[in-house]
Amino acid sequence: MMRSLRWALILATGLLAGCLNGKTDKTVTESESAKPGTQSEMSGPGAETAEAENTLLLDLKSGQVVIRLRPDLAPEHVKRIKKLTREGFYNGHKFHRVIPGFMAQTGDPTGTGAGGSDYHDLKAEFTNKAKFERGTLGMARSSHPDSANSQFFICFKASPWLNRKYTIVGQVVKGMEFVDKIKKGDPESGEVPGKPDIIVKMQMAADAK
Repeated sequence: MMRSLRWALILATGLLAGCLNGKTDKTVTESESAKPGTQSEMSGPGAETAEAENTLLLDLKSGQVVIRLRPDLAPEHVKRIKKLTREGFYNGHKFHRVIPGFMAQTGDPTGTGAGGSDYHDLKAEFTNKAKFERGTLGMARSSHPDSANSQFFICFKASPWLNRKYTIVGQVVKGMEFVDKIKKGDPESGEVPGKPDIIVKMQMAADAK
């Protein structure tokens, strides 16, 4: 289904769906970031390994960003992120839509906002247990709730209009200052002029060498 749509841009005033190559732009919108919440304290053998298994290391040109994934909130989306990360899918992907004061979006191999992985789209895993705050990692989607696939975004600041409308998959716990340095796009469309910044490398902490 994702291949037949171009990702939709949802603005504060309503839904604007643009067509490009017969697809709909899967986009998080300012019209529509998450504190990790209190998770069970882990201790004893295996605790460090378990934490590393749910920690993303996102390398940008300015530095490394550490992201704590939230399988307690969105288990299927977290599985997808981890699977694609381990396949090297995200390496080199552009931050194709970056709206100042809102969010930076990536995860599209085409760099246009119209692409995704070869895997099926995911059913929404919205939650009322966490909110979109500064540093929240959320899944981008089209106007259909069950259309998230591979694209994700990181919020520059709290975005409460996204709560219970987009799936929260993680939270930046270190290196947010590097996210702030991602090249910005148009204040409304988020389109980045010239050469957008990219994901230099993304890996699971458990796999890091």
